[in-house]
Amino acid sequence: MELSGIESKLALVTGAAQGIGAAVAATLAAAGARIAAVDRNAEGLGTIVAKLEAEGASARGHLADISDSEAVDALVRRVEDEQGPISILVNAAGVLRTGRVVELVDRDWSEVISVNAGGVVNVCRAVARRMVPRGSGTIVTIASNAAGVPRMEMAAYAASKAASAQFTRCLGLELAEHGIRCNIVSPGSTDTPMLRSMLGDGEGLRSPIEGSPAAYKVGIPLRKLGQTLDVAHAVAFLVSDQAGHITMHDMYVDGGAGLHV
Repeated sequence: MELSGIESKLALVTGAAQGIGAAVAATLAAAGARIAAVDRNAEGLGTIVAKLEAEGASARGHLADISDSEAVDALVRRVEDEQGPISILVNAAGVLRTGRVVELVDRDWSEVISVNAGGVVNVCRAVARRMVPRGSGTIVTIASNAAGVPRMEMAAYAASKAASAQFTRCLGLELAEHGIRCNIVSPGSTDTPMLRSMLGDGEGLRSPIEGSPAAYKVGIPLRKLGQTLDVAHAVAFLVSDQAGHITMHDMYVDGGAGLHV
């Protein structure tokens, strides 16, 4: 199925310097979107923008810390001044800190919540304020299957993703009358730098597939890790005209690991 309604539109993608965010930016660019790539990693951001431009895409990088609401307001103003109205927003920025709750330090909890949940609020609010008068737009938030399935030593991450998912549903309800759709994509274990930083390479990457009874993880029924393009393709569908009657939906892209709770 060929997707329509993406070509020539401006897509703002947070967390675009690597992993799922980079894959989303590349996939939307391949569908004809113009890209405003946002990240706080200057080197990674420069690399992805250069790659997109080399492939013929219209892309521009924007350094920003999305946990800072004033910086986000300035970012959105700058993007629209330089590149035009934002029609597509994809919240892909995220950080991970692991550890048991009783050992979790305030700094780690605060950073995960401020980026993964607070950052989504900041960016969605700033962009939605501009989408509403135009009466159109699509928003997708990258959450996680951990938002619906408890995971040991991932309480901060799971809580932040649950917050961002429910926030996006509520936003979708409020914006529906303006013709703006808001959806969620919830990946499971996906082969990204974030996952490799937690599990290592090689055999460590087999553990999500096999599962762990001691950690109450069932493994992945499809017997493979997710790839960043699996998530990016789901995002592209949800922002396309083919998903024009879908809003407030949470699409799990996890090989069945969440047992679709």
